[in-house]
Amino acid sequence: MNKKLLSLLAVVPCTYLPAHANAEEPVNLEEILVTATRMEQEGQYVPLSWSAVDEGTLQLIGHVHITETMQRIPGAWISRGNGQESLPSLRSPVFTGAGSCGAFFMAGDSISLRAPGFCNINQLFDANTEQAGRIEVIKGPATALYGSNALHGVINVLSAAPSAINALSVEAGPYDYYRGKYAYGAVNGAHGISLRLNGTTDGGYKDDSGYDQQKLTARYDYQGDVWQVTSVIDYANLNQETAGFVQGFKAYEDEDIKDSNPNPEAYRDVRSVRAYSRASRALGEQHTLVLTPYLRDNDMDFLMHFLPWQPLEENGHSSLGFQGAVHSDFASWNWVNGIDLDYTDGWLKETQDGDFSPNQPAGVHYDYQVDALNAALFSQVSWRSGALELSAGLRLDYTGYDYDNRTGDGAACAPEATACRFFRPADRDDSFTNLSANAGASYALDDNHVGYLRLASGFRAPQAAELYRLQSGQRVADLDAEELENIELGLRGTVAGVLAYDTSVYYMEKEEVIFQDSNRQNISGASTSHYGLEISLDYRLAENWYLNGAASFARHRYDSSTDLLGSTSDIKGNDIDTAPRRFGSAQLGWEFNADSVAELEWVYLGSYYLNADNTAKYDGHSLLNLRVSSQLSSRWHGTLRVTNLLDEDYAERADFAFGNYRYFVGQPLGAYLEVGYAL
Repeated sequence: MNKKLLSLLAVVPCTYLPAHANAEEPVNLEEILVTATRMEQEGQYVPLSWSAVDEGTLQLIGHVHITETMQRIPGAWISRGNGQESLPSLRSPVFTGAGSCGAFFMAGDSISLRAPGFCNINQLFDANTEQAGRIEVIKGPATALYGSNALHGVINVLSAAPSAINALSVEAGPYDYYRGKYAYGAVNGAHGISLRLNGTTDGGYKDDSGYDQQKLTARYDYQGDVWQVTSVIDYANLNQETAGFVQGFKAYEDEDIKDSNPNPEAYRDVRSVRAYSRASRALGEQHTLVLTPYLRDNDMDFLMHFLPWQPLEENGHSSLGFQGAVHSDFASWNWVNGIDLDYTDGWLKETQDGDFSPNQPAGVHYDYQVDALNAALFSQVSWRSGALELSAGLRLDYTGYDYDNRTGDGAACAPEATACRFFRPADRDDSFTNLSANAGASYALDDNHVGYLRLASGFRAPQAAELYRLQSGQRVADLDAEELENIELGLRGTVAGVLAYDTSVYYMEKEEVIFQDSNRQNISGASTSHYGLEISLDYRLAENWYLNGAASFARHRYDSSTDLLGSTSDIKGNDIDTAPRRFGSAQLGWEFNADSVAELEWVYLGSYYLNADNTAKYDGHSLLNLRVSSQLSSRWHGTLRVTNLLDEDYAERADFAFGNYRYFVGQPLGAYLEVGYAL
């Protein structure tokens, strides 16, 4: 296949779900939000910053990687690694390190993809985002219904509800990329079924890379006279041959090495299963009881190719959980009170085949098991009268760990080692109790404009890997939970029925930030600040033409003189690394038929520093993408997607470590042709 241009075939329901309102329909604010309270509510009056991508837009994008969809969300940037790997940011820098994933609450139908304390920075590949019914994003600390990890925000992948559908497709793309999808749905009286299945194989742009991936989401809905029940099973499997960084300043522009793979031995194998049943019933005329038991099971093996000694990590966890809540409606009052419980059995093992040095020897580096309990009580209330809505929430959250070291206590090196890299603490228990609160007010200035003010706090307990995967002789990690305070002001509305907008400004201070110091020890106590402006626009230019945009302007800084690993100077006031000050996207669309659209997309990522000293930098990039989608007949549908239309040289992710510039290289021009058939 031509490496510059290839065809792709993808699954789509029997008719394309338009990503935008019909040209004759005015844009409006009447959109439903689920994530804030786990129940449907009118999103325009909720006093917090949120965004959503609907099913029609997801189908038009047809993303190969979740970053292609998330770049439409202001304040969100998913930095793509190789294959299906990613590093998320949400009103934040891109974080790296053992507990960096703890800054975000990644969920499927409001249930965390990974257990509290056992997150993984790449965990969005556990969710069937490709065939989701909707993706909702809350920016900044979430409501009282979300606890540890809902620090910088929530990404919630909602499963597709049952509907009449039976569609199949195959797909082919650049570098031996193939994908098949199947969608089935039916509703019969009180019963509904939704099945979404996809399988992908990718040969990889880089040498000796690529992946095979399968995802399944099965949903059953029952609408009885007393009980309403939704049951979902989510399964994902990934077998990836991972390509490592290419090294050297601007190596992504070097034709001789940009498609090379310095780590052909690297791989990642991941399997995840989640299942739940959400049952609800009325309790009288004013109350609704919602009960949600769930389970999850994850395991992952991967070669840590980004470390020179390349150990193998094997980890996993199994969880049982429960969400219970009572939703109450009293005329102008809405009140939800509830409890969350999550019990997890987690484990991690790190081994190395050969000796790298006396400080990184062959053998077992870590081998531990952790029983964890997360329990919380929460209350969230809102009151609305006329143009004014007030809301407030409170959450008490407990996280406890029972750690069992299954190998020798102490250093994992021979006595002659001068600075052993690996230290295993003795068995111990740790616990963290946190209180978070939020309060907000929204006011409808008129029928078309709503302003809001919000104050909120968030937290994250230390992750198990931060507490028990220690280095350089650190016997105990005496860590505190990270805490964040947020204030934001927003305005959303419509103008003349042709322009919808949503804008917010925010300021956040974070304390007790967990970091690794120059002695490679995990400690708390750093401070950072985060402030910015986010804008989203949906403009109906003319009949059959639209213009969408999302823009973020932010500054993320170190606010303390932190002895951060890798820094050589006082970093107070510096930009946090991998935190672009400007990024966004815009889409110009032409609906040339009732079920047909052509869309030109511009994606912009500004420059950012690669180290805490702010001496290494990536210049940023701009990309153009093209999508054309059309209903060819009553049963056939086709879409052409062209990515990196101008064939720009760029880095999906830039990094500076071990004294070298390192890059994950962005793919060159590629075309994807999609054809779907309704059975």
